[in-house]
Amino acid sequence: MTYQPHGKHLIAGEWVASDTTFSSQPVSGEAMNVSAGGSAEVDRAVQAAEEAFLTYGWTSRDERAAFLEAIADEIEARGADITRLGCAETGLPEARLQGERGRTTGQIRLFADHIRKGEYLDRRHDEALPDRQPLPRPDLKMMQRPIGPVAVFGASNFPLAFSTAGGDTASALAAGCPVVVKGHPAHPATGEIVADAIAAAAARTGMPAGVFSLIQGTSHELGRALVQHPLIRAVGFTGSLGAGRALFDLCAARPEPIPFFGELGSINPVFVLPEALSSRGAELGGEWAASLTMGVGQFCTNPGIVVAAEGPGLAAFVDAATDALKAAGEAVMLTEGIADAYRRGVAEVGSANGVQELLKSTCDRRNAAPAVYKVDAETWLANEALGEEVFGPLGILVTANAPSQMLDLAKSLKGQLTATLQMDEADTDTAQALVPVLERKAGRLLVNGFPTGVEVADAMVHGGPYPASTNFGATSVGTLAIRRFLRPVCYQNMPEELLPDA
Repeated sequence: MTYQPHGKHLIAGEWVASDTTFSSQPVSGEAMNVSAGGSAEVDRAVQAAEEAFLTYGWTSRDERAAFLEAIADEIEARGADITRLGCAETGLPEARLQGERGRTTGQIRLFADHIRKGEYLDRRHDEALPDRQPLPRPDLKMMQRPIGPVAVFGASNFPLAFSTAGGDTASALAAGCPVVVKGHPAHPATGEIVADAIAAAAARTGMPAGVFSLIQGTSHELGRALVQHPLIRAVGFTGSLGAGRALFDLCAARPEPIPFFGELGSINPVFVLPEALSSRGAELGGEWAASLTMGVGQFCTNPGIVVAAEGPGLAAFVDAATDALKAAGEAVMLTEGIADAYRRGVAEVGSANGVQELLKSTCDRRNAAPAVYKVDAETWLANEALGEEVFGPLGILVTANAPSQMLDLAKSLKGQLTATLQMDEADTDTAQALVPVLERKAGRLLVNGFPTGVEVADAMVHGGPYPASTNFGATSVGTLAIRRFLRPVCYQNMPEELLPDA
């Protein structure tokens, strides 16, 4: 049977309507009226999450793993409807939604496997030494424990993998933390059907109803109420620097501050070293264009900046990149607001002093086309605004007069999700000088690849120094993400009967 969205919140296992509504803005099909939540819905959901934590936080790893696997199963059972709704709301192609659904269920199952192994608990035991002099030592056991209810904000650019049942939700549930999601208004129907899958999985595996809730809405007040609720213990967020920083400040200003794990922005610089540019300039230009336009540039790892030295291969790089970008043409963006922001960003870059236009973007309404500009290193270093993220297929080529100037450019960078080196063997000395600098700037370093796309794996780091993310010690992708929602607890002389089963 085809799923028909109803536009309600899911709160503690019940679908609940609000008096206030907003209208969705799909790319195709009819708009729907969606309940717009506020502080009352937040309080109801968070209170239910706190009550659920008293039991869910003490479930076994096998029980939580079975719950996660049931979520993945239920999402897959709704696969055709999820793709239909997601395509209509976002304009993303079917293949992208299908691939993202596979990534979403894959990372959920990855966390199920991860918690079954138990290594994430970091269990330590110092046995009692009653005869030690001058003082005896008590029996000490330590392990990681869940922190409590977690708030998650859905992302605009990943309606599945970073939204309702995305990595933040999966890792928090794996840790033993109930989750309250603020759905992204760009894809409310997609969020709703995924929430329906989670609710079905909770009922199927006997989990408390308050283990998961979804609240829809567009207002800043809704987000503020969620991060300021005194029972919320941490926040996961993927979005703009402005919105993320505002929520981060609210978390820090609470009477009891809580951690805010926000992914906020990155330009993901690519350093094309001289020998690689000389030998592979045209090839690298085409590959950069493909990475820059993937998903209409709406990936957090979009490589918006290329740094290259003036010299052999640069003209071939520029020609190949601009030809490929011209051929890419216009494509629909996720929301009208994102498209408007992209056009403003392109206009600001294009009007900056010392910037040369290589390819002009002509687009309107919800569409976007690539734009590419060229600037020398001195101009780049003098204009901090050129280093700000523009969400979309905008590329800037920064030219350096020598490898030493590339090092100056690397030192000037703010925190990034990724930094890439394109190099040949003869570039090793230059690369060895850059790596110690770039390692301090980014959470993931790449060689001879492009950063668009993030592998979901144990070793992945998807985070970086501010403003790429608000906590440089965390990642939102990979199994290490679970550590965000755990805290160490030491049990001294505790009887076995009082200890967690793990």
